[in-house]
Amino acid sequence: MKLFHSILILFMFLGLLMIGQGTSEAAELMISSPAYENNGSIPGKYTCDGANINPPLKIENVPPQAKSLALIFDDIDAPGGSYVHWILWNIDPGTREIKENSLPEGTVQGTNDFKKQNYGGPCPPTRAHRYAFKVYALDARLDLSADSRKADLEKAIKGHVIARSQWLGKFKRSKSSSK
Repeated sequence: MKLFHSILILFMFLGLLMIGQGTSEAAELMISSPAYENNGSIPGKYTCDGANINPPLKIENVPPQAKSLALIFDDIDAPGGSYVHWILWNIDPGTREIKENSLPEGTVQGTNDFKKQNYGGPCPPTRAHRYAFKVYALDARLDLSADSRKADLEKAIKGHVIARSQWLGKFKRSKSSSK
């Protein structure tokens, strides 16, 4: 009888172990761009030397409890620590892509460091800089005016971020295109 109980406990343990291996945690929020690889070179088309339009972006694995998404695109090598090129919020959490040169319907565009409410492409004055598209899944929609800036957005999302991801790119202007 003791052997029977030992074998039964062993099978129960193995069964629980197998069930545990069959379940996996939800995939993490991801942002990417089919236009360039993570940490790769941003094509000139999406910079001040080209058409100066936003690249296409893919958003995957948005948590089901997300009420909205926010996006910040900035130069993380700028002399001041950051130079904001694009900020968006109240992006529908069902959005799976932001098409090239477009804005998802209902999204609010904030004011970038060019003092404009649009996408401003990479345009470093000398050396190569790194740029980050950062997406945030939020548990709320935001009540911010379009003249809000990055600091306002960061303050508003504090305590509401349930997931985040980023996609990096590099850009260096050619000598002939530098101003």
